Amino acid sequence: MNLAPGAVNALQAAVVLFFSPLLAGVAGKLKGWTESRRGPPVLQPYYDLRKYLAKETLLPEGSSRVFVLTPFIAFGAYLVISVVVPILTPYPLLYASMVDFLGGGLLFGLAGAVTLLAALDSGNNFSALGASRAASFAAFGEPTLIVVFFGVAVISGTDNPYVTNNVLASSLATYLSPTHLLIVAAFFLLLLAETGRLPVESSGLMELGFIDEGRGYAHSGRLLGILRWNGWLKQFLLLSVFVNVFALPWGMDGAPTVPSALFNLALLAGKLLLVLGVLALLEATLAKVRLFKVRDFLALSFALAILSVFVFVAVGVA
Repeated sequence: MNLAPGAVNALQAAVVLFFSPLLAGVAGKLKGWTESRRGPPVLQPYYDLRKYLAKETLLPEGSSRVFVLTPFIAFGAYLVISVVVPILTPYPLLYASMVDFLGGGLLFGLAGAVTLLAALDSGNNFSALGASRAASFAAFGEPTLIVVFFGVAVISGTDNPYVTNNVLASSLATYLSPTHLLIVAAFFLLLLAETGRLPVESSGLMELGFIDEGRGYAHSGRLLGILRWNGWLKQFLLLSVFVNVFALPWGMDGAPTVPSALFNLALLAGKLLLVLGVLALLEATLAKVRLFKVRDFLALSFALAILSVFVFVAVGVA
């Protein structure tokens, strides 16, 4: 018996909400192994989240409601994305037609923008430092994400991520076209920066890492927990879209039933482990670049995305 669209929506949202910290934990463990150390426990993000949610929330003096509300607005944006992207099924679901590729890219941009507003509203110099760096990088990162979505919509002839998934999976010529390969390369470079792998580490308090940590420097308690959860949600969603729509679109067949949803969940886990392994190896073998060179790295990603559109105009998907 097929699942109702609303049930699949709820199932996808639950998968993203509850497994995004696990993905972060696995990534941390893989990073530890590549550095010849034990690494943190896989369930460490869950322990951290429980600790944050149990603590008292302190607000900076002079902050407004923007500081309090923006983590929840970003959380809501990621939750909307989680029910309209192909995670457990390639079929159109409830409300999926309301958010196309461009809408998904804008929702990612909305979540990033409100997070910056919260950092600036705190009045903390370190938060402003992290926000300014994130904003300068987002000047290339967010347009790259939108152009990448636009490019894959162009070659598939649709702005529906579910239909695009089927088009790329069923046509080897389309998948191996220069346009699509350039799009995959651009998205992969963007993933390296957005997930804090390369070329700059986004965690820690050193200069190269004071980006994500800087934006949340003034948050505490439950607000800090939601902010951390938002980061894990973004990582899970970006990686899921990358493997299910762009890089590895195969295997998501069958009607939206419980067995097919469980099979697709196991398949997604395998794809994510593969990508995380590649990211961990790259992180262990390649050196970081200087902070002022990050924009050059993101500019390369944006240039590849733009080039993919020009290649499509010149040669199509042949």
